[in-house]
Amino acid sequence: MKTRTLKRDKVNVITLGCSKNLVDSENIITQLRGNDYEVVHDSNEDGANIVIINTCGFIDLAKEESINTILEYADVKKQGGIEKLYVTGCLSQRYKDDLEQEIPEVDAYFGTLELPGLLAKLNADYKHELIGERAITTPNHYAYLKISEGCNRTCSFCAIPLMRGKHVSRPIEELVKEARNLARLGVKELMLIAQELTYYGLDIYKQRELPRLLHALADVDGIEWIRLHYAYPSKFPTEVFDVMAGRPEICSYLDMPLQHANNAVLERMRRQITREETVELVALARRKIPNLTLRTTMLVGFPGETEEEFQDLCNFVEEMQFDRLGVFQYSHEENTRAYELADDVPAEVKQERANRLMEIQQGISLAKNQAKIGQTMKVLFDRKEGEYFVGRTEGDSPEVDNEVLVPAAGNYARIGDFAQVRITDATEYDLFGEVAGQ
Repeated sequence: MKTRTLKRDKVNVITLGCSKNLVDSENIITQLRGNDYEVVHDSNEDGANIVIINTCGFIDLAKEESINTILEYADVKKQGGIEKLYVTGCLSQRYKDDLEQEIPEVDAYFGTLELPGLLAKLNADYKHELIGERAITTPNHYAYLKISEGCNRTCSFCAIPLMRGKHVSRPIEELVKEARNLARLGVKELMLIAQELTYYGLDIYKQRELPRLLHALADVDGIEWIRLHYAYPSKFPTEVFDVMAGRPEICSYLDMPLQHANNAVLERMRRQITREETVELVALARRKIPNLTLRTTMLVGFPGETEEEFQDLCNFVEEMQFDRLGVFQYSHEENTRAYELADDVPAEVKQERANRLMEIQQGISLAKNQAKIGQTMKVLFDRKEGEYFVGRTEGDSPEVDNEVLVPAAGNYARIGDFAQVRITDATEYDLFGEVAGQ
């Protein structure tokens, strides 16, 4: 007598947005695999009958990408290509009611903190014993470590607190356990991420404890690089600089989004810091940390930004000579304080200002990179692409920063390993080199 074999469910998790979303997706994957689901990530191959889209709702472009992706898979579902479609993440958190009406083909929508509910829809249990353990979707030698959730800051342009809630730090013991598990998987580099790194510990320890956390993570065997992302400049705990200077495991790298430099704009943004205080903080960081690589982000086209205020920002960027700089154009986000202001900088002016600022940074980047020609630098190799091994220095984070390209012909590098590389040439955003001693 023949028995019918039930097809096993296969889940494809699609991640949109930032590295914090990626960590959330990795936790979804870990929980589903713990419940014996077959799970793939961002897969274009057929075979998955369930799709989970982890959305971003940060700015207009991100929202548009998320909505387009939902519509794409809703169409696939209508055509019978998949059986179930679920949506989670920031966009779903913020616009759940609207989405349920506009795109009813989705089987269920979940917010940023509703993982147990999503699992329940799939008849899966939330396994507490898996907290601190997770699958990684990055190359095996690096991973992101989210040290807190949410944000207590009051920046007038930012919708993150609406989608992620108040700041909640994770205990040091839990983060160290996760770091050890990642190291056992072969991870050598940790990127610390949060909406606001420097606020870490205030809620659970009643004081800023990022320095203590850094010491604890630097003690984890196997972790050779620890990188700091998204550190708010106001009330910065300057003891962090001493830890960075004193622990070789902590990269001389800091991602500190400054957003603007004109005091009137900073006040309208509710950034709680002045241009003068920012200059002092950057000077202190550079004085305390030899060879510091400083990454920042600027926001152009904020309501009321005049040409004079924008020029003030340009002059500041020229003066400060940041190693890495990204530019966002202001997005008018409902329910933020800035939404009460007139979005009075035309789109074409926002674009033109973003281009001008990046032109300034392009010249700075070229000069800084060319100054590295002849130096020998420690490089972590991420992949082989075409005729090159592609890696990064201590001053470069994946996806957003410079890369080091080493010709595969005549050089040997192992992916996931460090090597000393002599820099032979440089462009605005890439270095070229050869492995030393070969």
